Parts: sequence; structure tokens; C-alpha cells
Amino acid sequence: MNDMAKEIDNDNPWLQLRRLTPARIALGRTGTSLPTSAQLDFQFAHAQARDAVHLPFDHAGLSTQLAERGRETLLLHSAADDRHSYLQRPDLGRKLNAASAQLLKEHAAAHPGGVDLAIIVADGLSALAVHRHTLPFLTRLEEQIQAEGWSTSPVILVEQGRVAVADEIGELLGAKMTVILIGERPGLSSPDSLGLYFTYNPKVGLTDAYRNCISNVRLEGMSYGMAAHKLLYLMKEACRRQLSGVNLKDEAQVQTLESESDVHSNGNFLLGPPQD
Repeated sequence: MNDMAKEIDNDNPWLQLRRLTPARIALGRTGTSLPTSAQLDFQFAHAQARDAVHLPFDHAGLSTQLAERGRETLLLHSAADDRHSYLQRPDLGRKLNAASAQLLKEHAAAHPGGVDLAIIVADGLSALAVHRHTLPFLTRLEEQIQAEGWSTSPVILVEQGRVAVADEIGELLGAKMTVILIGERPGLSSPDSLGLYFTYNPKVGLTDAYRNCISNVRLEGMSYGMAAHKLLYLMKEACRRQLSGVNLKDEAQVQTLESESDVHSNGNFLLGPPQD
């Protein structure tokens, strides 16, 4: 950077802030319009978001990868026949079609007794997020599930699924808990954000108030390890308190270099350590 560029940079604090966030700030202007580069960048991000919404769910590829890791899968489909129906009728994505419901009933009859946890993966509004993040996240999560000794269902893959479809799946399987990994609505800087929705005692008809959400799981957002840590905390507390949703708060403690020196400190980090 030459001296003139450094001087301009120092005179414009927005440029310094811009380096810290993907948000569209300090874009500059050309006359009354955006510079060409900023306009092209916006159009590219918008195209990425649109592509993420319409990208087909590669359930076959994901099933193969899970099988290589010794995980059985079960493919289901929501009541939305295609992507157009899915986008126009959100209610259809929240329930299984008749064939999938029957398949799940037959599976449950062949494996009576239910399971502790049903893991569901649905394309949601970004199959890209599911393709990129499902395997690395499940690797972290399943290590901790095995340590707890919880029984799990096959990984349930759902085409054209929305969050609430997990309630029907959990109820049919007799699962104590469900977690659905689903592609979140793409943003202009995050077309591949994965969401996790956890429910204790799932059944058809529950509202979002009965679910806990962990959002923005991706390389630029919440790490796989952190998301697995938070989800495990919620599951353990849900089993202890027999509830989930708004009455179950995420109070998971994350060990840091600072906390290691004072493991008994419960003070607000904004206010400093508690006074004696």
C-alpha cells in the first residue's frame, strides 16, 4: 500500500471496519450510484443465494458417504412433490407423504422400543449447506453421543423437508429426542448456513416454542465443535428436565484460556470478575 492509500485509509474509519465484517458497508459511490465492483459483487451474492435455494438435494451422495462411515440411512419425502410446491406451500414441507409415513411405520414396527435420538437431515432452503456441513458436524456430534450411550435411529434423509417434519418422524419412531439438520434461508453473505433444531418428546402439532435452534453452523460462523457442544448440553438438560424450547436455555459453559485461570468465575465478561 503506498503512502497516499494509507492516508486515505486512515482518514476513512469505515474502510477499517469493513475488513472485520462481510456486511456491505463502506461501499463508496460513483455519482449517485454504487461503484461497478460493488454492484457486481451484490449481483453475484444474490445469484449464489438463489442457486442455493434451487440446488437439488444430493441425498444419494450423502447416503453413500454416510454408509462409508458405517451409518445406515433412510430416505423419506415430504408431502411437497417438487421444489415449486415446497416454496409455494410451506405446510406441505412440514409433513411426510403417505408412502414415507408408511415406510417409517414399518421400520418402527421392525425395531420396537424406540430410540433416544432421531437424527434427521433435510434440504430446507439450502441443500448446499447440507452437502457441505452434514458430515463434519455429525462426526463431532456422534463422538459425544456414543460417550453418553444414547441409542440412535438411522440417519433420516428428507427431500423437500421443513423443520416441523422432524416432529412426525420422531413420533412415528418413538424417539425421545430429535435433531434436524437443515439448510437455512440463504443470506447475501451466507448461502451455506446450516441450522440445527432440537426437540424433546416430539409429536405432531408442536410449535417453534418447543424447539431449540442453533444457527449459522458453517466455517465462517459457528464451528462444528462448538455447535456439537451446545447441542449436547441441550440434550442432556432436556433429558434431566424433560422439556425443550423456550423453557430450556443454552447455558453451556465453554472453556477458554481466560476461564482456565479462574474456573469458579461466573462474572459478566463485560463487567470484569465478580467482587469479593
